[in-house]
Amino acid sequence: MVGPIRPQIVLFGSSIVQFSFSNGGWGSILADLYARKADIVLRGYLGWNSRRAVQVLDQVFPKDAANQPALVIVYFGGNDSMGPHTSGLGPHVPLPEYIENMRKVATHLKGLSDSTRLLFLSCPPLNEVKLRENTSSYLSELVRTNDLCRRYSEACIELCQDMDIKVVDLWTAMQKREDWQNACFTDGIHLSAEGSIIVVEEILKVLKEAEWSPSLHWKSMPTEFAEDSPYDLVASDGKSTLNPSDWTFHRELKWE
Repeated sequence: MVGPIRPQIVLFGSSIVQFSFSNGGWGSILADLYARKADIVLRGYLGWNSRRAVQVLDQVFPKDAANQPALVIVYFGGNDSMGPHTSGLGPHVPLPEYIENMRKVATHLKGLSDSTRLLFLSCPPLNEVKLRENTSSYLSELVRTNDLCRRYSEACIELCQDMDIKVVDLWTAMQKREDWQNACFTDGIHLSAEGSIIVVEEILKVLKEAEWSPSLHWKSMPTEFAEDSPYDLVASDGKSTLNPSDWTFHRELKWE
């Protein structure tokens, strides 16, 4: 444990979360934006579905923890939406059960503290052709279609509306880009840097518009150790210093 204690933003989900620090991923972008403002905590689990998420809620998010997250961003559904395997094995979760599992996740997270906020991400679309080209020979046939993703995305959004939870409609957001199928994915499923930019843009829109007190939008949060100091860089007048705490010149993209 290091201090001072900052607000925590926890990313909880399957491979879209676990890989979010790879290839210019959305988790790494958030970590950069929230530097000196909040700690981005990664809790992503490759291949997981909502059943496994429910099983570990008490371990990942213990209700008796001394400090609870300021925000939890949740993504499950892509693996749940896969077609069932004839063996009964695999990540498929029927849609009604998926909805109830996500309700359990939301209920548990809402119970962590009065100040813990939630943001769910719905299933993004996928590039079915690219997916088939990149499927490993070690795996049995994968039944993943955009139609199935759409159904689980819509179910997630409807649940969030019912429970008054903020949600990002990734299904729709991705497809606003004309070349989304080729630009947004590395292998047909997992996000490229371009796909991650869309995710961050949508997350920031929600955080900026949310009427939460305190605000969790990066520009509204205080910067740690931001006071002026005589040890800061010396200005051109040679008599004063410039406080660099909130400089953003290093970013190629200018985020709002």
